[in-house]
Amino acid sequence: MKYTTRINNQRSRRRYRVRNKIRATATHPRLSVHRSNKHIYAQIIDDAAGRSIVAASTREADVCGSDTNGGNTASAAKVGQALAKKAVAAGIKQVTFDRGNYKYHGRVAALADAAREGGLEF
Repeated sequence: MKYTTRINNQRSRRRYRVRNKIRATATHPRLSVHRSNKHIYAQIIDDAAGRSIVAASTREADVCGSDTNGGNTASAAKVGQALAKKAVAAGIKQVTFDRGNYKYHGRVAALADAAREGGLEF
């Protein structure tokens, strides 16, 4: 089996396993993370209403700036802090963390830790 096929199979199994365990409610919206090579995106989603409440990413100029690299753990931590600040301002304190098909390691873990330090409870 080719390497990329095996990795994609692992990711799809992980995504299914993680998303099956997540139970987002109105009091605990879902904090969803998307990671690309250059940027990281996070948003808090109300699944009952089907809309995004707050969002932050490294593409926003006020979060990371225009001249910094958006694909490292320092930038992910800035996104986590910005998301937590916006969520607390919107009245959200408790969320359910949805890492998707990404391992809880590196940039995803840095974002989660920074969001916890910013005032969010997982």
